[in-house]
Amino acid sequence: MTIHIGNAPVSWGIFEFTGLTPKYTYEQVLDEIRDAGYKGTELGPWGYLPTDPARLREELDKRGLKMLSAFVPIKLIDPGALKAGEEVALRTGALLHALGAKIIVLADDNLTVQNRIDRAGRIRPEDGLTAEQWKTFAANVNKVAQSVMDKYGMSMAFHHHCGGYVETPAEIDRLMELTRPELVGLCLDTGHYVYGGGSADGVEAVQKYGSRINHLHFKDCDPAVLARSRREGLNYLDTVGAGIFCELGKGSVNFRAIADEMNKLGYEGFAVVEQDILPGLGTPLESARRNREYLRSIGL
Repeated sequence: MTIHIGNAPVSWGIFEFTGLTPKYTYEQVLDEIRDAGYKGTELGPWGYLPTDPARLREELDKRGLKMLSAFVPIKLIDPGALKAGEEVALRTGALLHALGAKIIVLADDNLTVQNRIDRAGRIRPEDGLTAEQWKTFAANVNKVAQSVMDKYGMSMAFHHHCGGYVETPAEIDRLMELTRPELVGLCLDTGHYVYGGGSADGVEAVQKYGSRINHLHFKDCDPAVLARSRREGLNYLDTVGAGIFCELGKGSVNFRAIADEMNKLGYEGFAVVEQDILPGLGTPLESARRNREYLRSIGL
């Protein structure tokens, strides 16, 4: 089996979250994803890349890139927000479907609840959802996934994420228990898994969730920054700014073992490199090149 390697605008500090202004044009980001040796990209925030399918296909084709997926954050805890959330997912699905993508990455509306932002990486049971809130949350995930499947035949991968309501291994477990396996898979983000309290190497996630994993985000986690964040009580954005998501191979995630486990499961798809940095920080192109070289060094 073959794991193909992509990258995403988030590695250039391009986020869906409000208040974070992009520092690079989409043309530059797509050029640099190609130049660094990647074969595909995610969509990034709606409107960052062109949303006209023909124009976006032209931009991708001339760089030899595939459109892989898109990160779609929705306020899943609120029944009243479901209709608007479904509309966003379907709008995104229409564009992705036109470009041949197979996966939508669904997420909570992360970084909107102050306590979850402040306690990222240090979540306690009392910081989480009640039993009734879990029912609502999971039902909304199932409903959005069903809508996308019915309309476009596309699979849904849920992205656990620090700073949202599905962060810890226990919270991922709960969501997987309450959602329908035929509709909802898991986007395993290796860096967020470690940051959120999972094993330092991330391998246990593949062993636990197995074939529920239908999309991969390859992100590393710096153990020294993680320890500092927990020791000093840093919030999510301060921890990202401190460099918790380091270049691949410089943190604790065992990418070789994770790839081996996914290959045993017969995974055929992309692993999208994500080295989240705040806008204007870091060296995106140079880091993207080093990340690609590292993955080649372990056979990917």
